[in-house]
Amino acid sequence: MAEQRLRQSAPKSAAREAKVVDRVFMHDLVLDVAIGVYTHEKGVTQRVRFSVDVNLIPAVHALNDDIRRAFDYDTIVKGIKTVIARGHINLVETLAEEVAMLCLAHPRAQSVRVMIEKLDKEPGAVGVEIVRGKARA
Repeated sequence: MAEQRLRQSAPKSAAREAKVVDRVFMHDLVLDVAIGVYTHEKGVTQRVRFSVDVNLIPAVHALNDDIRRAFDYDTIVKGIKTVIARGHINLVETLAEEVAMLCLAHPRAQSVRVMIEKLDKEPGAVGVEIVRGKARA
């Protein structure tokens, strides 16, 4: 009976422990983007707002205040600018997928949420939000 009580008071699993997550985000970056599938969207740019949240594996080794060891928001901004510099993109969904894949290429990145909004459409902002993660080994 004492053994049964001891088992009941012990933690049931590691899953109940608090989950530690580091998150880097970049919100509300507005850039002019050549995007759109319709004829009137070709050859022009539209204002597009980007918000990206990347969940990271916590740093195992101390970062020691060294930017080269961190996943920082400049990684997100540079990635977005690289994608849009390639030229016209038809679908917002394609743009979101490409931004997500660039973020997930970092070894510490576990999952990413990408929200992209076209600001020049009526009645206001329209867009997509996707969440992607790495497959667990």
